[in-house]
Amino acid sequence: MSDNTMITSEKSGDLIVPEILPILPLRDNVIFPFVVFPLVVIEKHLVQLVNDALISSKLIGVFLQKNSEKEFPSKEDMYPVGTVANVLKMFQVPDGSIRLLIQGFLRVQLHGITQQRPYLMGSVKPVDIRFEQNMEIEALTRGVSESFQKMVTLSPVLPDELKVIIGNIKEPDRMADMVASSLNIDVQEKQSILEEFEVKNRLTKVMTAINKEIQLLELNDKIQTEVNAELSKTQRDYFLREQIKAIRHELGDDDDDSVEIEELGKKIAKRKMPKEAKKIAGKELERLAQMSPSSAEYTVSKTYIDWILELPWQTKTKDQINIVRAKKILDDDHYDLEDVKNRILEFLAVRKLRKDSKSPILCFLGPPGVGKTSLGKSIAKAIGRRFVRFSLGGVKDEAEIRGHRRTYIGALPGKILQELRRAQSSNPVFMLDEIDKIGQDFRGDPASALLEVLDPEQNNTFTDHYVDIPFDLSNVMFIATANDLSPIPPALLDRMEVIRLSGYIAEDKLEIAKKYIVPRQIKENGLRPKDINFNDDSILQVIASYTWESGVRNLEREIANICRKVARKKAEGRKSKAVIKIGDINDYLGPQKIFPEMAHRENEIGVATGLAWTQNGGEILFIEARLMQGNRGLQLTGQLGEVMKESAQAGLSYIRSKASILHINPSVFNKMDIHIHIPSGATPKDGPSAGVTIVTCLTSLMTGRPVKHNVAMTGEITLRGKVLAVGGIREKVVAARRAGINTVIMPKMNKNDLEDVPDYVKKSLQFIYVEHIDEVLKHALLDKPVRYNGVRKNKKTLDKGKVRYKKSRIVSDPAVKSAVKNAELP
Repeated sequence: MSDNTMITSEKSGDLIVPEILPILPLRDNVIFPFVVFPLVVIEKHLVQLVNDALISSKLIGVFLQKNSEKEFPSKEDMYPVGTVANVLKMFQVPDGSIRLLIQGFLRVQLHGITQQRPYLMGSVKPVDIRFEQNMEIEALTRGVSESFQKMVTLSPVLPDELKVIIGNIKEPDRMADMVASSLNIDVQEKQSILEEFEVKNRLTKVMTAINKEIQLLELNDKIQTEVNAELSKTQRDYFLREQIKAIRHELGDDDDDSVEIEELGKKIAKRKMPKEAKKIAGKELERLAQMSPSSAEYTVSKTYIDWILELPWQTKTKDQINIVRAKKILDDDHYDLEDVKNRILEFLAVRKLRKDSKSPILCFLGPPGVGKTSLGKSIAKAIGRRFVRFSLGGVKDEAEIRGHRRTYIGALPGKILQELRRAQSSNPVFMLDEIDKIGQDFRGDPASALLEVLDPEQNNTFTDHYVDIPFDLSNVMFIATANDLSPIPPALLDRMEVIRLSGYIAEDKLEIAKKYIVPRQIKENGLRPKDINFNDDSILQVIASYTWESGVRNLEREIANICRKVARKKAEGRKSKAVIKIGDINDYLGPQKIFPEMAHRENEIGVATGLAWTQNGGEILFIEARLMQGNRGLQLTGQLGEVMKESAQAGLSYIRSKASILHINPSVFNKMDIHIHIPSGATPKDGPSAGVTIVTCLTSLMTGRPVKHNVAMTGEITLRGKVLAVGGIREKVVAARRAGINTVIMPKMNKNDLEDVPDYVKKSLQFIYVEHIDEVLKHALLDKPVRYNGVRKNKKTLDKGKVRYKKSRIVSDPAVKSAVKNAELP
């Protein structure tokens, strides 16, 4: 059975309802009183039912089935309330079915089934509907009428004639039934309205159903409007693009542009990139297609699309994780540097066991020329990754890291994405060279921009200002290099794992020269191994007399200088092999450039040897002190920093407090000037580690006890004479070994730092660990005073707890002579 649009009809005359009626079960329809409804009957037994009903009273009872699958339902399979309907019209169809037009006119209740075959017959009883006409009923009736008319206006399927029909109905129950039959609601909900005998409740249910239907219709209308607007916009855009194509065709410049846009579209479709990047590229391409190629915006938009397409979003190189092979590559490319090599091999081992491990952020700290940058290339080679390098020296613009926004003319991405694009890999070894030389000005702070880049927890969504799409940097292995940690902001330093590379001693440089420098320079200068030969003594002579550095850059320059001169002789026709001996070095490199300061040193009063750390590695530091007549107190020269000046003041204060114990005349501090100078005055010096050296120098000056020339020392001094730990022990020890020092005095708290020093360096030195300055003086000063500056102090005796000085010969220096002669001895 199916339904069509329902219409109403006026009832003519009174119909008498028999007690027994043929029962026509309905599977998906509910017939209301006063409503004309079309039906299609297909089943043979129901066709017979209709035919028999037409012969008799033309009345049938229509009831909704609970279970639509049953062909012969029982009383329990049908709802108890139905409608008595009058068959108005019937006509047969050739396929055996019939078409009916029926009109419901009365609610009835089904009391029982009196006949099961060939069709159902049942006893029915009319339902008595009574209600009191009041203002509430009238208001509900009017509300139902107005709401239904609004619903008809919104509905695309209900005819406008229904407005007139509903407007003419005055009876509340009839209006409720008429409206309910027109609603597009579930049959169970319609049955609920049919079974509602109270007119007020029936009107309320109908009103609720109408309001729900109105909301659905309004929402549907809104959706349809938006869809139509979008379709209209799409059609309009299509029409305009076609017009643009036609105009370009008339101008003769359509072929190249359309082909270019089509190619970009194909590249975007094929390119592997995140969904967000592909979506943005697609939108930008749509904008590009609407632009004129002659406009400036066209070039900007096309360049942006090109950048998105060329970035290695998901392009990676496969790691070649072979620990043995990697160790061989690192050993072949670099001599020593065991700490660094072990750390790299540890990273490879972890990467092999866990593929998704995050790459470390390493920082190689060391003086220039020790191989920090070349070590990064070797790491990339060892693990099979591509290598890119970005020098941060002098970078002051934050846009160099994060890029410029596209609103600026000539905008480009930052160096991070530029280098990744050049490498065409999202997991290269990325070296940030000279990270301690980075600067800042009004254009921003590049170091702050690096905070996100060098944080494994954040850099998986790194956003460049130009591209403005998150890019995953978590697979990149970042390696920074620095000569000094102090300029690096603490927040940036905290993100990196610092690995220190100390300077080389002569033995190290000899091995590096033999294995790497000499073969490389022979090749680069067009020579062959049979054309030139360096012996060990000649290389050591170059190291000792022509270079003074922690690294090997200058050594390579000098060896290259020798190779060039041999190459010139060969080009001039020389055929014999050039054997470079010690005696030939002066002929190739000229007069000796470096004269070791320790070569002719002797035990002196007022001169002590300290150890210092600089950006170029460890250095020995000579501290000199002299007494002069005057009352200006302590003078410090040598371009000293504030910390070193404070160390000198603290050291002098300690000596004054211990003058009687050290056998020093207290009047010296009032009658004489003390001048402390540290040579190499053009080089700034700072730090507390020269404290023990200054105290030793001043004590030697005041007591006349010489300082041992082969002893170097380091440590911070306190007013109580305590010796505190300092940094840079490895670099300082290597510098002492390189300078020919025999004994190193250092704080006892720094003893564990010697674990980083190579064994062959430690074996060549004697280490003295101290906790107090008295221990330093015991090992650094000779026991007996000697003549110094015209004054020789003889035997001292103790008399009642006071120091008594015997004046002896006063010679040469008038200032010292006068000061000592006029001193008020205790």
